[in-house]
Amino acid sequence: MTIDLKPEQQRVIDLAVKSGAYPGSGEVLDQAFAIIREQLDLGEWMLDERETLAAHINTGFAQAERGELIDGDAAVAMLRKRRAERLNQHG
Repeated sequence: MTIDLKPEQQRVIDLAVKSGAYPGSGEVLDQAFAIIREQLDLGEWMLDERETLAAHINTGFAQAERGELIDGDAAVAMLRKRRAERLNQHG
């Protein structure tokens, strides 16, 4: 298969390889596809869980209005833990 890249796309790939973060253009594309796959999986999950998410968001807004807030770093750590657990469940 032949893929025609836009000049900007080729420049990004070349910069990624030149930085030493990737041994070649194939690895850059592998990483890009992995990110896209992860976003698509997350999007499907969000659609499946829309009502649950909406309820959690409403609960969060109500808690914030009452002043029941947690530290930003603690919130990020909690979200990362939940995400890791979800990804482990899905294989």
